[in-house]
Amino acid sequence: MMTETLGIHELWLFILSGLLLNITPGPDTAYIIGRSIQFGWRGGVAAVIGICCGCLVHVFGAAIGLSALLMASSTAFAVLKLAGAAYLLLTGIQMLLSRPQPIAEVPAVTETSLSRVFWQGALTNVLNPKVALFFLAFLPQFVAADSGHKTLAFLALGMIFISTGTLWCLGIAAFAARAAGRIRQSANVMAWINRMLGGLFVYLGIRVAMLEAR
Repeated sequence: MMTETLGIHELWLFILSGLLLNITPGPDTAYIIGRSIQFGWRGGVAAVIGICCGCLVHVFGAAIGLSALLMASSTAFAVLKLAGAAYLLLTGIQMLLSRPQPIAEVPAVTETSLSRVFWQGALTNVLNPKVALFFLAFLPQFVAADSGHKTLAFLALGMIFISTGTLWCLGIAAFAARAAGRIRQSANVMAWINRMLGGLFVYLGIRVAMLEAR
């Protein structure tokens, strides 16, 4: 089997663990639900794709050793940490300061708004060292130490993890968008959702800023 050739073992346990990790509610889930309520199904999909692309960057990083560099180099870790924290805090503060708009002035879903949702989701993951360290710690548990194809094994496991996570998150986006039709009719509710997302970004920014390399 291909998994044996790559040195991957206990694939069933990896898939089960990945599913449990993806199902567990967290900041990504909150972001997807919030954007699905704001922009509907398309907004939810944009958030999911952005988050998954951010995770994909860290999978490649783990595969080629960039995550190991983050653990070995305190300077590299500090630079990424501060850049990520600054981005998250700035984005969160902007959301917190947003004002309610009359229904007639609430902007329609556009390619620009969807692009913003995508990049916020992607950058939130890319600039979070904790995600990089997670993949570095999680993926090697299922690859044999004497495997001659560790890079390909990490990539394969990472793609499996992201694929199952994407399917779960798309389901969350569809459910949230379908249940949010009436919520989107209220400018005040939409403003509070935006502020809650802003608070989430600020919280993540503080956590990233306080994160220490292990």
